[in-house]
Amino acid sequence: MTFALPSSWNDARELFRRHETKIRFLLAGGVNTAFGLTAYPVFFFLLKPVQLHYMVVLAITQVTCIAFSYLTNKFLVFRTKGDYLRETSRFILFHASYFAVNLAALPVLVEIVGLPPVWAQTIFAVAVIVTSYFWHSRITFAAKRSDDNGK
Repeated sequence: MTFALPSSWNDARELFRRHETKIRFLLAGGVNTAFGLTAYPVFFFLLKPVQLHYMVVLAITQVTCIAFSYLTNKFLVFRTKGDYLRETSRFILFHASYFAVNLAALPVLVEIVGLPPVWAQTIFAVAVIVTSYFWHSRITFAAKRSDDNGK
């Protein structure tokens, strides 16, 4: 009697091998997302006695989350060695761009649309989650291209 499981198991292992980086990105993304979605409300409520404006809390949260995300992406997802300056600058460029948009979008969502700051920030975070894989896999942590004599 032959079982179909070994064939299916081999197919699953091959599928995992072909998409290993994407799967690791999804797993790390889950951790980063949980960290990021938790960080803003935690900082917001922990810093409430200090009466920091919600935008200052956003800045504190962004710096913390960007550092955490960089480390998980570099060491757990893409597993690159060295090249810290190039990768860090590209990683920060991506997130700084989103942060600039976030600085404009959050007040609009809070002050004009009337959403609570935590919900507004959660909604905005979805855009970062959706686009970050494409940027980081193709730009931040992409293998260096050889010069190929200018080609």
